Amino acid sequence: MKTPFLFKNVNSFLSVFILSVVLLCCIQCTPPPVETPIDDSYKKKLITHEEAQVLFDEYTNTNNKILTESRNGEPDSRWYSFSIEEMEGYIKYVKEQAKEKNLKNVGIKIYLGKYPVNHPANKMAKPEFAGYQTIFLMPTAKREESQLMRRGTTSEDENIQSIQPMNMTNLSPPPNHISANSLNGN
Repeated sequence: MKTPFLFKNVNSFLSVFILSVVLLCCIQCTPPPVETPIDDSYKKKLITHEEAQVLFDEYTNTNNKILTESRNGEPDSRWYSFSIEEMEGYIKYVKEQAKEKNLKNVGIKIYLGKYPVNHPANKMAKPEFAGYQTIFLMPTAKREESQLMRRGTTSEDENIQSIQPMNMTNLSPPPNHISANSLNGN
């Protein structure tokens, strides 16, 4: 007696069916990767545009006035920018490096700097930035209380020498006249 075609392939069909069910269960049962929740402590540090304008104007009338005088009337750079993607990428890099080095309470300091007039063009976002002030980002880790006492320092953050800082920001060399509205992107 001949076995009908349908029954010849039943074993194969059942095998494939069971394997498919098992695979689907495994895929559906695997939890999605857990994302670290975003800390919302930044919300306490938000300021209004009016408060930002006060800070900008105070800098313009004090520090920048001295810088402009020291540059024979030529103003220095006043604002710096990184794209969101650059910032996210750098933060991810710092977190990964800190995790590899088992560092806790990692942060980022923002330092002021200045490009020397003869600074290599490939180390700036644009060659015309030579001679202007800039900022750079420095990874930090919080010091333990015992370290603060031993070193006699009040700074809680210590620069992490084994993780690279970031620069190459876009900066805005200012026009010869800075108005009170310069914070608005003018």
